[in-house]
Amino acid sequence: MFEVATDLALLLILAGFLAGLVDAIAGGGGLITVPALLLAGASPVEALATNKLQGTFGAATATLSYARAGQVNLRQQAGMAVISGLAGGLGAIFAHLIPAEALRLIMPVILVAVALFFALKPGLSDQDRVQRLRPAIFSLTAVPLIAAYDGFFGPGTGSFFMLGFVMLAGYGVLKATAHTKLLNFASNLGALGVFASAGGIWWAMGGAMALAQIAGAHLGARLAMRIGARLIKPLLVVTSSAMAARLLWQVWG
Repeated sequence: MFEVATDLALLLILAGFLAGLVDAIAGGGGLITVPALLLAGASPVEALATNKLQGTFGAATATLSYARAGQVNLRQQAGMAVISGLAGGLGAIFAHLIPAEALRLIMPVILVAVALFFALKPGLSDQDRVQRLRPAIFSLTAVPLIAAYDGFFGPGTGSFFMLGFVMLAGYGVLKATAHTKLLNFASNLGALGVFASAGGIWWAMGGAMALAQIAGAHLGARLAMRIGARLIKPLLVVTSSAMAARLLWQVWG
């Protein structure tokens, strides 16, 4: 039934649930699922492609949960989501053309900086902040850059969207989390379209992981909305630091 043995499939399903839970709150679900898929025997392309399949469902679930609670207006964010989807697709295309070694060296530094910012920056709460970029400018600059990175490489996308919404768009932490999920869903969907056309997806295993992602994302979104910045900030620091450590281990380990 699955592309792997049953015991490995059960572990991957558990990884999908945990990734959905973490990703809905602070991003970084790929930190759990991509290594799990690689350990299960997937090639790097199969791991990235299958991760996009199951991650798309998790991001969609979190997006709908936040929308139903009034944390994000899907119609108002539709244009931004379209840009994110197109940029994610372009990033996935370039993933086969541009070596990622330079990014692997740079990304740990950036992720550590993101973790330090959310850990040490005073006054970060669920209240909106000063808006430094107008929505149109933010949509045409920060959004396509981060979404293209998601399609091209991936780790830390949620953290980067969060940082952009907080520092540039002036959103509070909970509002930034809600809007991050919508754009992350769109960039995942755009990249998934490219990966699907090129092949390499574990459809059966990815589908099972997607169901687990849905359950985890639903629970994670509820926890984030109930507790807010008190939960999101520390988890974001932990996931960003963990992603940086993993990338450093890949480069120098």
